[in-house]
Amino acid sequence: MATVTLSFDNGPDPVVTPHVLDILSRHGIKATFFAVGQRVEEPQGYALIARARREGHWIGNHTYSHTVPFGMLANQETAVGEIDRTNALIGAIAEPHHLFRPYGGGGILDARILNPAAVRCLCDNGQSCITWNAIPRDWADPEGWVDTALRQIGEQEETLLVLHDIQSGAMDRLEVFIDRARAAGATFRQEFPPSCILIWHGKATRDLTPFVSTTPFVA
Repeated sequence: MATVTLSFDNGPDPVVTPHVLDILSRHGIKATFFAVGQRVEEPQGYALIARARREGHWIGNHTYSHTVPFGMLANQETAVGEIDRTNALIGAIAEPHHLFRPYGGGGILDARILNPAAVRCLCDNGQSCITWNAIPRDWADPEGWVDTALRQIGEQEETLLVLHDIQSGAMDRLEVFIDRARAAGATFRQEFPPSCILIWHGKATRDLTPFVSTTPFVA
């Protein structure tokens, strides 16, 4: 039976995140919220991730500014500031595994997502780097993403789905997605598929070469 792990990137948002939390609560689903530091910096944003943590969701770091994938940075050390600044903002709310998700610029999963400075920082901090294996592009297709997500789930045994708690209108269909996924036989869990873990507690789980650019990435 297919398993689905839900994750939400780019929030928290004062309108959408409470809506998502309400839906997850009704359905008894625990997820992970990978928060952008600039949004956590706002008091309302911090209050939202604090609520999510109280309700059993995991909170992770999704960079501070969410502007440039780390492998494309001209100055590698900029990545360290992006990680550390958001870690400080999340503080004690962070899940004990100290989760980090790199910015993929729309879902890319190659050497653009990390650089050596970022990897050293994550390992030195004992953090865990989590990627994904399903991106239905809900931000770009707020009506049709449910069908895309269901197809992606049907193609693999373990799915780590990336959704976005932002004001695109896509999360108006989150409950429809959950109902349809369960009707199709999927079960929801909070744990990540091993294939989506690049670093765990500061230790690489595989060869990271395909995900790390030693010089600013050029496609």
